[in-house]
Amino acid sequence: MTTALITGATAGIGAAFARRLAGDGHSVVLVARDEKRLREQATELHDRHGIEAEVLSADLATEEGIAAVEARLTDPKHPVDLLVNNAGFGNKGEYLEVPMADELAMLKVHCEAVLRLTTAAVRGMRERRRGAVVNVASVAAFVPRGTYGASKAWVVQFTQGAARDLAGSGVRLMALCPGFVRTEFHQRAGMGTDNIPGWMWLDADNLVDAAMKDLARGKSLSIPDPRYKALMGAVKLAPRGLLGGLTSRTGRKYGPQ
Repeated sequence: MTTALITGATAGIGAAFARRLAGDGHSVVLVARDEKRLREQATELHDRHGIEAEVLSADLATEEGIAAVEARLTDPKHPVDLLVNNAGFGNKGEYLEVPMADELAMLKVHCEAVLRLTTAAVRGMRERRRGAVVNVASVAAFVPRGTYGASKAWVVQFTQGAARDLAGSGVRLMALCPGFVRTEFHQRAGMGTDNIPGWMWLDADNLVDAAMKDLARGKSLSIPDPRYKALMGAVKLAPRGLLGGLTSRTGRKYGPQ
């Protein structure tokens, strides 16, 4: 039985990954800040699917939290075969409106934690010549969208570059770029969502199903919905200045994820 570790596992995309992987028979290591929710989730997955569900309470905006997950990923007696770096958050407000401490916390979670946890997992995977990492980014990576979009663009570039470097090693890396997903993301950031068109919303479980298919196909980038594939194709053709104006008016109010 293989083991998957998922960060940001208690809600949204992370919880959907946990459900899917447990349903497929994987043992899971669930990582988030809220230990009570983690234990409730672990019990439910164990009882429903008969798998081992381990909990690890960690705040990836702190050195202690990242180090704790690194230690679990490098435990040779309990190897992790699939890492899902899903933890993340958004800040409401334009540049200079958001406190610097909040901006730096976002970069620590979205960039430093992703780099360190991916590296911790991949070293062992490469030795075993098997394993995979899914780094959850966003379609915001492809448009001018402040610190959030910049951090997610870093995730995409890092993941695809590392995937090329590890080609032939038996280790797969993929950046997952969802659009708007019905999760707790916007509520936590204090972002309104009432004016987002219904067609733009994605279901987390369907998104994960599509992502797992793309991972099995060996893709290093997954945009798991035809609507967003078409939208990102149009983005490539749009003038950069126009995109900047549109995303500053919409992304800051609603927030992507």
